[in-house]
Amino acid sequence: MQSSRIPHFYKKTVGERRELIKNRLDGFEYMDQAFDKAPLPLETADKMVENVIGTYPLPLGVGLNFLINGKDYVVPMAIEEPSVIASASYIAKIVRDAGGFQTVSTGRVMIGQIQVVGCEDFTAAKRAVLAQKQQLIDAANAAYPSIVTRGGGAEDLDVRILNESSSSKYSTMLVIHLYIDTRDAMGANMINTMAEAIAPLVEDITNGKVYLRILSNYADRCLAKATCKIPPSLLESDGFTGEEVRDGVIRAFEFADSDPYRAVTHNKGIMNGIDPVVIATGNDWRAVEAGAHAYASRSGVYRSMTTWSADEAGNLIGELELPMAVGTVGGSTRVHSVSKMALQLLDIHSAEELAQIIVSVGLAQNLGALKALATDGIQKGHMRLHSRSVAIAAGATGELIDVIAQKLVEEKEIRIGKAKELVALYTK
Repeated sequence: MQSSRIPHFYKKTVGERRELIKNRLDGFEYMDQAFDKAPLPLETADKMVENVIGTYPLPLGVGLNFLINGKDYVVPMAIEEPSVIASASYIAKIVRDAGGFQTVSTGRVMIGQIQVVGCEDFTAAKRAVLAQKQQLIDAANAAYPSIVTRGGGAEDLDVRILNESSSSKYSTMLVIHLYIDTRDAMGANMINTMAEAIAPLVEDITNGKVYLRILSNYADRCLAKATCKIPPSLLESDGFTGEEVRDGVIRAFEFADSDPYRAVTHNKGIMNGIDPVVIATGNDWRAVEAGAHAYASRSGVYRSMTTWSADEAGNLIGELELPMAVGTVGGSTRVHSVSKMALQLLDIHSAEELAQIIVSVGLAQNLGALKALATDGIQKGHMRLHSRSVAIAAGATGELIDVIAQKLVEEKEIRIGKAKELVALYTK
């Protein structure tokens, strides 16, 4: 990938944008395949889910300017909300000028859960399972040998006893966590297959009854972290010094980290950046959402997913760490032409790399929102971009869309009624 810095990209036509992207990646053949025909033919959609009556397209844009661990990325983002892609790209440029995002990850270990009830002695059952740990791991791997040949597979397990207290209103149960390296797959089917395969053996060992055998979407052994360090000089905004912006961002973070009512909206903004990349690459955004919000609650209180602070030199320091159970093989990535195109566009070599890109976009999107909130307010930039949607809803087409949108911004009346008046005026 050549530089992800493409000045005035938003001013180009769609065709010109496609050519600019195609020319930046050697051997990029999937874009024409993805867009020259229906990205998801009805025949394919009908085999993917039940009761199909059609498909539901979303706008697909690209986040620009992303420099992550010294590598350039053009990031595909599928989302219907205005201003998200523009905000992420704007912040990515600031971070780029500061040296880019730095990322790390913990690996690709996912969790399969097996629930056991009815044991006569749960403590003894726990000891028995741990004593037979290797036998259970070997049985799990025998159920899915292909992942073992790729260097992954079940590698450990743990056991917990839930509701052991006599005061609990729920049944006491044993829960086995089977830890599985899923390599570059998200691995849901793999994990479920392994958990179901060892259930009879678990019943024999524990003298209990197995009920649930399923993955956990709380993938706290599959974490990705992004960080950035930004000098105040790069944060200067109209009427605000860099130090004022930095301090405003930190105060906004402290608000979200102290108050769940604010944290929910704060974190939704982070997911505004994360979900579009997850969707574009054919991954399970509901699983990622659930895991992210659970991780934000790991202290027992729902808090900010990000942290923002100042170092001794006065730089703004940002960090985002989240469970990131995404894959680059399997699932819809095999059948959806846009997902295949998105993964090729990213030019990535592993699911870990994809996870690190996604948290970088989430961190950028959060800073974009906090910077706006700490200065001019969130509506100024958002409503300018939203004006085009309002113009379309009012009946504007073609070049008239931008004319009406600009007029709405100039008159500071970005509402459907005003847009309809303008459409009527310009189409007389």
